Amino acid sequence: MKNLRKPLTILALAIAVITVSSCKKDAPDPVQDSENLTTLKLNFTSGGVTKTFAFKDIDGIGGNAPVVDNISLDANKTYSVTVQVLDESKSPAEDITSEIETESFEHLFVYTPTPSNLLTITRTDKDNRNLEVGLKASAVTTNAGTGTLRVVLYHQPPQNGVPIKDGTAKGSTDFDAQFNVTIK
Repeated sequence: MKNLRKPLTILALAIAVITVSSCKKDAPDPVQDSENLTTLKLNFTSGGVTKTFAFKDIDGIGGNAPVVDNISLDANKTYSVTVQVLDESKSPAEDITSEIETESFEHLFVYTPTPSNLLTITRTDKDNRNLEVGLKASAVTTNAGTGTLRVVLYHQPPQNGVPIKDGTAKGSTDFDAQFNVTIK
């Protein structure tokens, strides 16, 4: 009986070692970062003709310089503007626009032309609380000139149930693009 006890003890010990070593915790699933916003497209439409201008920063801030189209518009015209936001770091590219529209109560596009009289952009779409969003806008050009247009997408969720969509530093910046503009 003594001879049988020793092999059983060794067997039990071996099973315990195997069980303990194979029961290590699985590595946690990696946290999915929010989408990577790489591309902003502005579509200016007037008289049935659409001109599209893009800001692309595929590798993000601090990598290669973004590729930016120069915006060229006609003087003294009114354009309807639509915005498209993409994640082109994936293949195929992912269109994030509908997600921004779904979460419009947390997002605000702010358009800042320099000089300020170069063109006037007015947001024309609103969220479910009647606050502006900016995925759709109206752009009115003035006389010929040159300057820049900065487009910032702010993520500004309500704080304590109170909307803060005002384009200030409250919240975070999801996208910040600057275009050179020529009005001719």
